[in-house]
Amino acid sequence: MNYQVDEKGYYGRFGGAYIPEILHRCVEDLQKNYLKVLESDSFKQEYQTLLRDYAGRPSPLYFAKRLSGKYGCRIYLKREDLNHTGAHKINNTIGQILVARSMEKTRIIAETGAGQHGVATATTCALMDMPCAVYMGKTDMERQQPNVEKMRMLGATVVPVLSGNMTLKDATNEAIRDWCCHPSDTFYIIGSTVGPHPYPDMVARLQSVISEEIKWQLEAKEDRNYPDYLVACVGGGSNAAGTVYHYLDDERVKIVLAEAGGEGLLSGRSAATIQLGKEGILHGARTLVMQNEDGQIEEPYSISAGLDYPGVGPMHANLSETKRATALPVDDGEAIAAAFELTQLEGIIPALESAHALGALPKLSFKPEDLVVLTVSGRGDKDMETYLKHFNS
Repeated sequence: MNYQVDEKGYYGRFGGAYIPEILHRCVEDLQKNYLKVLESDSFKQEYQTLLRDYAGRPSPLYFAKRLSGKYGCRIYLKREDLNHTGAHKINNTIGQILVARSMEKTRIIAETGAGQHGVATATTCALMDMPCAVYMGKTDMERQQPNVEKMRMLGATVVPVLSGNMTLKDATNEAIRDWCCHPSDTFYIIGSTVGPHPYPDMVARLQSVISEEIKWQLEAKEDRNYPDYLVACVGGGSNAAGTVYHYLDDERVKIVLAEAGGEGLLSGRSAATIQLGKEGILHGARTLVMQNEDGQIEEPYSISAGLDYPGVGPMHANLSETKRATALPVDDGEAIAAAFELTQLEGIIPALESAHALGALPKLSFKPEDLVVLTVSGRGDKDMETYLKHFNS
C-alpha cells in the first residue's frame, strides 16, 4: 500500500481539490510551486534555521517513567508543547509563510479553533512583518480567551465568526470567503491537513519534522528507530500526520488516532468523524464528513476547541479505511481524567487536544516490552479554566 498522496492530490479515494472557480488560479499556482519551494536549498536552510533558533527544535522525546509504570510498557512523550507558542502549529506556520513570501503574497489569513494555530500564524506574521487576519468562532473565542489576547498583542486582527455553532468549521468557512474576495494578494495558511490539495500534503510535510526527530531520538535512547505504537489526537490531523509521516510504510508500527468522542458516540454531541462520518466534500476535499441523510453538515461537539471539527484530513480517512490506523473515540470525561493523570504522574499539563491522545492509553493492551511514542501536541495553559472547573466540581 502507498499511504502518501498521489500526483492528483488523493490518498486512496480521499482528497482532491473541490474549489470555487475564483480560487482555481490560487490553488493551481500553489500546486505548481509548493514542492519546488519546499525542496529548494534556500527554503530548507531558512526553515531549519528558524525551527532551531526561533521555534526551539528539536523538541524533547521524554521517557515518562511513572506513566509507563501505570500502563505496563515504555512510554515516550514527544514534547511539542515545548515549542515556541506552545504547540506543534509553529512548524507549519513558519513553513507556509516562507512559501507565501516566495509566491509574493502580501497578506495572510488563517482560521483557528483552540487558538494555537492562530497564535502561531500571528507570531510568524509579526516575525515576517506581514498583515494577518485570523477567523475564530465566537464560542471558541470565549473558551480560549488567553489565545485571543495573544493574537491581538502580536498585531493580528481577530475576526469573530457568528455563523453555525461558532467554532472551527465556521471559522474555516469565513476564511475561505475572505480568500475568495482577495485571491490575488492573500495567502491562506491552513492550520491542519485539510482543505484542497496541496494543503493536506504541504502541512503533513512541514509537520513531518516530528517523526523525523522521533527516529533519531529513539535510536539514541533505545538503539532502535521505530516504536511499536504511535499515538496522537486527531481533529483535522496535523500533529498526527507529523507523528506518523516517516512511519507510514513501516508495518511494524501500529498507529492509533484518538478522536474527540464528546459526550459519547450516540449522544448527538460528538466530533468522532472517523467513527460517525460518511464520504463527502468539506472545505475543498473529499473526506469523511459528519452529515445527515441530505448531506447537510452536522454540528460537531467536543470539550476541546481544536478537535471540534466535522471532518478529518484525507490522509487519516485513508489510513482508517485501509486499516493502517486504528481510530479510538475518547469522551470528554476520559480526556479530562487523562489530563489530570499526566499532570499528577509526570508534572506536565497537556492541552485538551493532547489529553485525548492520553485518553486512548487505557483502551489499549500493552506488553511490557512495547515501546510507545505519544505526541503531546500542545500545553494546557489555554485550557486552565476548563480544567479548574472540573477540578473544583
